[in-house]
Amino acid sequence: MMELLTMPMDVLAAEFGDKLKENISLARFTSARIGGPADFMMTANSSDELAGIMRLIWQQNLPYFILGGGSNVLISDKGVRGITVLNRAKAVRFENGETPRVWAESGVVFSNLAHRCASMGVSGLEWAATVPGTVGGAVYGNAGAFDADIAGNLVWAEILTESDRERWPVEKMKYGYRVSALKRQRSRSLVLSAELSLKNATKEEVSVKIKQFSDRRKSTQPPGASMGSMFKNPPGDYAGRLIEAAGLKGTRIGNAEISTVHGNFFVNHGKAKASDIRALIELAQRTVQGKFGITLELEIELAGEW
Repeated sequence: MMELLTMPMDVLAAEFGDKLKENISLARFTSARIGGPADFMMTANSSDELAGIMRLIWQQNLPYFILGGGSNVLISDKGVRGITVLNRAKAVRFENGETPRVWAESGVVFSNLAHRCASMGVSGLEWAATVPGTVGGAVYGNAGAFDADIAGNLVWAEILTESDRERWPVEKMKYGYRVSALKRQRSRSLVLSAELSLKNATKEEVSVKIKQFSDRRKSTQPPGASMGSMFKNPPGDYAGRLIEAAGLKGTRIGNAEISTVHGNFFVNHGKAKASDIRALIELAQRTVQGKFGITLELEIELAGEW
């Protein structure tokens, strides 16, 4: 925490007051229920608030970490230095008509948005009903499931850069498998909101599709606390199949386990440490590389001090 304490805390305190919290455990904000403390934390409840917080952080050149739904991320046991910004910007606006659309702020839980679409009788996001994380994370990483992804729905995203708030059409995102222009460049930029294309349908049609996808997901993926898919699928193969073929399903280190249901899911059975998950990650990568000559690339992000 010493690094941050040497920074202009009076500037932050003047701007944010009691919104600036100190020494906050991050485990409860992650889907894996794993993670050490944040030196400081602030919550953004709207895209405007998020933009204001980030601009000041960038101006002061402070270390930061943005946390959305807490899936697809493994936070170290030592925690995160600097300021963690918890994105809770959750406004949603539907546009009806022949070509319906939905605008959502980046902190909206993506699966919840899919269910809201169902209740409105519009289709297009059924595939997202079981996808963890937020709209911002989905846009940033081109989240997908069941042969669909965000690239197929995105019309435009509002991106905050150091100089401006910009509207990026889907073409500018340069999407690939679980990657985008934002993820590739890793510069000071973030997703504030997004507009997604939908189709008119009935509540019953959309609900049936969501149930079908949910049933498929439940039959193939483990319950409990996890980060979602650990590794990207290598070209022409599946990470889960490779891990199973390597004989690693059910392997445990501490209270962390490579799931017996699906080899690409690592489960926290209670008070697992980030270091336990990291050790399983390295074991899987090393074993699959040794047996099959294939390098497993992480789909999740490692965050914090390692």
